[in-house]
Amino acid sequence: MAHSLSAKKRIRQNEKRRMRNRARNSAVKTQIKKYLHVAKQTKDPENIEVELRLTQKRIDQLAAKGIIHKNTASRKKSQLARQLSAIKEKAK
Repeated sequence: MAHSLSAKKRIRQNEKRRMRNRARNSAVKTQIKKYLHVAKQTKDPENIEVELRLTQKRIDQLAAKGIIHKNTASRKKSQLARQLSAIKEKAK
């Protein structure tokens, strides 16, 4: 257990940041699930594309804050975009 005041404050700050990061990460995971649900249910590429843009925006925000690594964000966005392009190919 921390003894100095500064160490105790650091513990409080770390806990607060950890909870904030978990909430943001959870929100993005929920957004990804929502996108996947829309992609599965709807065959309209425009609706799926709108949801994809929102999802990519949220992923970029996480990467900008340093909550997830930039390469991880890029990989997730690429995977989601590949799904959209596969749906567009089937629609043709």
